[in-house]
Amino acid sequence: MENNKPQPQKNKRGKLFFYLATIFILFLAAFLYYRYYFVFGEGVKAGQLNYFVKKGYVFKTYEGRLIQSGFRPGSAGGVGSNEFRFSVIDENVAEKLNSNAGSYLELHYKEYLNPLPWRGKSEFIVDSIVSVKPVNNLGNY
Repeated sequence: MENNKPQPQKNKRGKLFFYLATIFILFLAAFLYYRYYFVFGEGVKAGQLNYFVKKGYVFKTYEGRLIQSGFRPGSAGGVGSNEFRFSVIDENVAEKLNSNAGSYLELHYKEYLNPLPWRGKSEFIVDSIVSVKPVNNLGNY
């Protein structure tokens, strides 16, 4: 007659491995969510749309620059422009931005901690246009 005793040591190791693997996967999922999908901040930036283009090698993304009024210090003793670089993932927002190049815009954005290749090169993702105002030839808004 064969001895059919359960082997508790082997069964305990399997359960321990399962629990450790589950904890690791949950930790990894939480880390990736926090790093790439957690909205760190959101707000509105206003300025003149200077640059807007669709580009990329594998993932074609919309990238843009908004020139804000005022100046900020560049290097020590220098002056630089106040430029807001952003990405756009919504096709409708991208079409509106393309048709309003050079206008004074107020853009609503979400800030993520790190960019993703299919979301764009910037941590700032513009998700809507708050207002559009044409710029006259004298530079006054």
